[in-house]
Amino acid sequence: MELQELVDEVSRVLGEPVVLEDRDFNLVCYGAHPDELDPVRQRSILHRRSAPEVQDWFERFGIATSERPVHTPADPGFGVVARVCLPARWNGVTYGYVWVLDGAGRLAGPEADERLHRVMRHAARAGTIMAGQARTREHLAERAHDLLAGDPATAEIAAAEIDRLGALARDVPVRAIALHLARGGPVPPLNLWRLPRAAVATAADDPADPTVLLLTPSADADHLAEAARRLYADRLDRVDPARLVAGIGGALADLVGLRDSVHEARLAARVAHEVPRLRPVARWDDLGPYRLLACGPRPALREGAIDAAVRPLFDHPVLAETAATYLDLAGNAQRTAEALAVHRQTLYYRLGRIAQLTGLDLADGRDRLTLHLALTFRPLVG
Repeated sequence: MELQELVDEVSRVLGEPVVLEDRDFNLVCYGAHPDELDPVRQRSILHRRSAPEVQDWFERFGIATSERPVHTPADPGFGVVARVCLPARWNGVTYGYVWVLDGAGRLAGPEADERLHRVMRHAARAGTIMAGQARTREHLAERAHDLLAGDPATAEIAAAEIDRLGALARDVPVRAIALHLARGGPVPPLNLWRLPRAAVATAADDPADPTVLLLTPSADADHLAEAARRLYADRLDRVDPARLVAGIGGALADLVGLRDSVHEARLAARVAHEVPRLRPVARWDDLGPYRLLACGPRPALREGAIDAAVRPLFDHPVLAETAATYLDLAGNAQRTAEALAVHRQTLYYRLGRIAQLTGLDLADGRDRLTLHLALTFRPLVG
């Protein structure tokens, strides 16, 4: 049986709503529920995990070490109805919890104890499956780290192992996805149970870098990037969603060369933080001139992209915004005036001031390019 089938079978035998969570209280799957749910169950389903205070409350009843069903009482003040926890264990280790709602008190007494004993084998089977999947995920993460380590021979071995485990096939184009949280510590671990099986997750090499990398078939990259962002957003309370972005690298035909896609994905995520219109998911394929950020150190790019003639304009934010808007709209005066909500004569006055300050001719294509590059890259290179 698959995990969903096990949950459905436990619900059928006991006649009550059932949820399966991993040992970190991340939602794995759930069965049919009535319309009325307690707040704890609603949060678990809607946010894909339980709140830390809820976890602490349930763990007080010994669910992490019990080998038998554990009855937990109702707590109206905490928004909790009575439950029975069936620990999902394998080889003496708890890998998850099968939760059975018991608001009506139907799971107490000898007959109910016999039914609970009967379904414990399903909980044990869930523990076995989850243990195997956890070991596979950990092994894949290690092989992904080897894949990106840089040594060609190690990468070849890692690619072959990833292919053997059925996560990513060597003959299918793949992409890297970088999830990054700006101005914050490392993000919590992903709820891997909610990711497609064809996705491999690994952490960035630098422990101080709050980036998680995902490797996935190219065709799944957009869907997976959005799904992974939602999973992280569910884990991050009171965090501005704009701080959490994803970058998608270019497609590569061979796993061994995936380091290039990882570099592109991380760059795309970094650019997404700086360029609002690229949020929340930026694709390397769509970065256009922002790809220049991959060409060298920021100081070198700053020297090359920001012409000295443009620097006086930086002291005039309104004129700089006018120039950027005008160039972004291909020099269309009417659209620029509308976008800036100014009269066209005001726009022409500002364009004249821009020409005076910079000495650039806005009718000359090369001067336009010089100005546009400087205005585009100044926020990114300082």
